[in-house]
Amino acid sequence: MRYLPNTAPNTRAMLETIGVSGVEDLLVRIPARARLARPLALPPALAESDLVRHLRGLAARNADADGYACFLGAGAYDHYVPSPINHLILRGEFFTAYTPYQPEASQGTLRTIYEYQTMIAELTGMDVANASIYDGGSSLAEACLMAASINGRAEIALAGGLNPLYRRVVETYVDGPGLKLREVPSPEGVVDLDAARRVVGGKTAALVVQSPNFYGCLEDVAAAAEIAHAAGALLVVVSDPVNLGVLEAPGRQGADIVVGEGQGLGVPLSFGGPYLGVFAARAEFVRRLPGRLVGATVDLDGARGFALTLQTREQHIRRARATSNICTNVALCALMATIYLATLGKQGLVRVGELSAAKAHYAAERLAAVPGVSLRFAQPFFKEFTLRLPKPAERVAARLARHHILAGLPLKAFDRKLGDCLLVAVTERRTRDEIDRFADLLARAVA
Repeated sequence: MRYLPNTAPNTRAMLETIGVSGVEDLLVRIPARARLARPLALPPALAESDLVRHLRGLAARNADADGYACFLGAGAYDHYVPSPINHLILRGEFFTAYTPYQPEASQGTLRTIYEYQTMIAELTGMDVANASIYDGGSSLAEACLMAASINGRAEIALAGGLNPLYRRVVETYVDGPGLKLREVPSPEGVVDLDAARRVVGGKTAALVVQSPNFYGCLEDVAAAAEIAHAAGALLVVVSDPVNLGVLEAPGRQGADIVVGEGQGLGVPLSFGGPYLGVFAARAEFVRRLPGRLVGATVDLDGARGFALTLQTREQHIRRARATSNICTNVALCALMATIYLATLGKQGLVRVGELSAAKAHYAAERLAAVPGVSLRFAQPFFKEFTLRLPKPAERVAARLARHHILAGLPLKAFDRKLGDCLLVAVTERRTRDEIDRFADLLARAVA
């Protein structure tokens, strides 16, 4: 037999079992032109102190939300992360915890998940929430599959204001079961309700709207609910839970399923993840809920306890027969959200929303006053809005980045018709000085 020099005994046994003589034999299907034919150009090993210094130098080249004024949004927001979060999540029982299948050994983890579910259900106005999913995009995709399994219909109507990154995840998920996606146009920044009535019909499993949507505009969720329910379809609402301290809960506006990205609930930006997928629904759909669900119970002595409930682990690995193939959750991020909400309390969450909305409207007024700059949509917004610029948005954003301002997200990559547009988000962390400086630099950049 031919083995690589450092092949471990158990690896050799596996190679023998599958009938190959070495690890190299597993790579033969990779074309030769795609394989590196030389050693990696790695520098000599460094002493630990030198390596740390080198890595810090590399890290300093990144633009982060601590060193820059961050006006980026589109699903990931620079909200303040209270200091108790890091102190608590780094405890060994949370940081290294495995799936809590054994309730007798996992009461702490189960209790925190139960509290998280309770808080999310209250925020969204729904009856039940699961233990979280990977991120906002996968939560929405799971909601689409769940809606189709509930009413047996094969079409999903997506509002035009839906986050295009979420849309791509949905497209991937529905390809397997063969669900058809239909577009409901949003030419003026919000759903065209007349068009929605034409699109949503007897074949529609769910109408999906996002509010505030990708462009920052607030949708008429109640009207969308009427349209969906009149056709026998479900209404799926994508919502940012941070905003729900101020905005009306989707469940009280007629939503059947509420999903969204929970990153703003105490989860740092972290250069893109891991994040937190929120998923809540009406009680009648609890058996269709994807992922895990923690319930309260009592032990043999009558003492209160917590356990995974209503679903077995095997349910998620039966592939085609499973309600979902997700069999885990982002428990550490869900714990961050639980601590965040407990630390702020109801009034604190309201204050975060009020500050974000007030500062966003001040920023919109200042920025739209720059000659040549205007708001792209004449719709109510909350903490995010779309600007139209007289110069390419990518060039403007790059110029402001040199002044340590992350000005927003250029929209050309998502819609060429919005090539002159910049999506700007403002959270409670932004100061008046930062906003004024943004406006002054923007005026110079577009002059």
